[in-house]
Amino acid sequence: MANMKIKAKIKGDVLKCKVQATHEMMTYNAAKKKGVEANFITHMSAKVGEKTVLDVSTSQFLSKNPILKFQAKANGIKKGDKIEVTWTDKSGKTVTESKKVK
Repeated sequence: MANMKIKAKIKGDVLKCKVQATHEMMTYNAAKKKGVEANFITHMSAKVGEKTVLDVSTSQFLSKNPILKFQAKANGIKKGDKIEVTWTDKSGKTVTESKKVK
């Protein structure tokens, strides 16, 4: 099973990106009911080459398998470049995947 689905494209001078992360996103309340540890994505970042286009802290209030859409100035980013998206969860697990910009 893929940990992320990434769609990224250049439209004019804007990079448009949509990321779906596969994650249970177990909140503190749900974890307490199930008798397990809470675990959810706490940080997500995206880079094209050495340029960071997204860097965000998240919380337990994202849905299961969250979808994140964002836009950034394309300054120097072109079709064929690779976008690399990384997320880290509360347990310390880190997942990184990349996709070519269309």
